[in-house]
Amino acid sequence: MATRGFTGRPPAAAIRERLPPGQYLTEDFPVLQLGPTPRVATEGWRFTLRQGSRPLASWSWDEFAQLPRTRWSGDIHCVTKWSKFDTAWEGVTFDDILAAAGLAAPTGFLLAESHDDYTTNVPVADLTGGKAMVATLYDGKPIPPDHGGPARLLVPHLYFWKSAKWVKGLRFTEKDEAGFWELRGYHMYGDPWREQRFSGD
Repeated sequence: MATRGFTGRPPAAAIRERLPPGQYLTEDFPVLQLGPTPRVATEGWRFTLRQGSRPLASWSWDEFAQLPRTRWSGDIHCVTKWSKFDTAWEGVTFDDILAAAGLAAPTGFLLAESHDDYTTNVPVADLTGGKAMVATLYDGKPIPPDHGGPARLLVPHLYFWKSAKWVKGLRFTEKDEAGFWELRGYHMYGDPWREQRFSGD
């Protein structure tokens, strides 16, 4: 069941403007997940774009590592109310993934799919224009399994449940289909600045 999560001390004035409503700043990087941490070997890892059940493009770990790399630094915000400032990631932007596949996005929506069968929906417009990447490094090092390594989706302007851990692909859908938490009461979009935590928000 969805719960309202944690609370914290009011933020100092110097950081208040960077915190979305209801959030508190943490220096830690909390680990939140559904079950046991998948241990995904890079030797067998593949990242696949699909439209429905039809594969559109696919890369092995070594092939994915040859795609253009982008670094991003900024703040992330979890629906359980913690925010972490100045996180540093590196990976392949969604734009560069599409370019490498020689594709334009065939629909306006997709589901991110993970190795633990987790899914979450994201509009394509929230991934293009440099707004999202499939990240493989955090703070200059391989992403540890507890934080979604070897690769996770990074959509930092939405609540962090949209940044699917252990991502293995993106599946384009004809309509905005709910993923795991969206089916269980979380908001379909999840904008931290509008405090869109749950379906009625």
